[in-house]
Amino acid sequence: MNWKDRPVLVTGGASFIGSHLVDGLIERGAAVRVVDDLSSGQLDNIKDHIDKGRVEFIRGDLKTNGLARKVVDGMSVVFHLAADHGGRGYVELHQSACALNMMLDQLVFDAAAKARVDKVVFASSGCVYPNELQTDPSQTVYLTEDLVGPPYDADNMYGWAKLMGEMTLRAYCKDWGLKAAACRYFTVYGNRGHENHAVIAMIARAFLKQDPFDVWGNGEQIRNWTHVSDIVAGTIRAAEKIDDGTAINLGTMERTRVIEAVREVLAYTGHKAQIRFLLDKPVGPMNRVADNSLGKRLLGWEPQVRFVDGLHRTIDWYVGSKDREKLAAELERKLTER
Repeated sequence: MNWKDRPVLVTGGASFIGSHLVDGLIERGAAVRVVDDLSSGQLDNIKDHIDKGRVEFIRGDLKTNGLARKVVDGMSVVFHLAADHGGRGYVELHQSACALNMMLDQLVFDAAAKARVDKVVFASSGCVYPNELQTDPSQTVYLTEDLVGPPYDADNMYGWAKLMGEMTLRAYCKDWGLKAAACRYFTVYGNRGHENHAVIAMIARAFLKQDPFDVWGNGEQIRNWTHVSDIVAGTIRAAEKIDDGTAINLGTMERTRVIEAVREVLAYTGHKAQIRFLLDKPVGPMNRVADNSLGKRLLGWEPQVRFVDGLHRTIDWYVGSKDREKLAAELERKLTER
């Protein structure tokens, strides 16, 4: 696919992942339109592109006033990342808000199909996988795409909404001939990330010299934290390679325990503190790691950033961009809010 001057819409394009995707599309020469209600996105993330006329920005809620139909008009590719979302503390405490994603997704897909866009790429999630497969951290488990099937058992309302989004997208492929792809993101981190996600929360606590240093759960949870640059590369590759609504895992296969990540954050920042495990906090599945072999085969894609390297880069960004006094006043709220 030639991206030069191709009209592309990124919903949620001022957000953490969305803004990095905008960067990647601009680098490839695309003509980018962004729609975002700024409920969690930050205009500063794309301000330079707006100021230079490289991005058309529309502020609004895609669930209202026929906005979805308006913003897809004239677009070739729609990257649909807009969602009510957050880290573990947010998605478990705001179930009704996450449920609205089902309406949002249907409105965007319907508008795209009726506008005859060339393709829709949907940002799905590792939360679509059955909970029962992710309970034992002593087992080496890699989640393959075909494990999502009846009987379905998605992770909280957020996971169910993403699962319904995938199914709805495939229905539009079948009924309308819409070309599409779905990307299942796994535990994304990097610059511009939010404190309601685990890695940024760890970095924030170290930045504030928190002692005791709080860790949600017992620290044995296993994740495959994936750098945002790899997520963006995979998402664009999915737009280029997938037409039939197939869902692809985008995640590294590095298995990292939460406590290992905590220790690396403390070591790299030079912060010495007693670790305090908060067992009453939401932690999600104990063992979630993607199998990315399908992405390698169909997309020619695989992650390039090792977790330790990406973590250090993210720490450097965070320390260089945050105000300690302001963060201290806001951190507890940020851990569970957008």
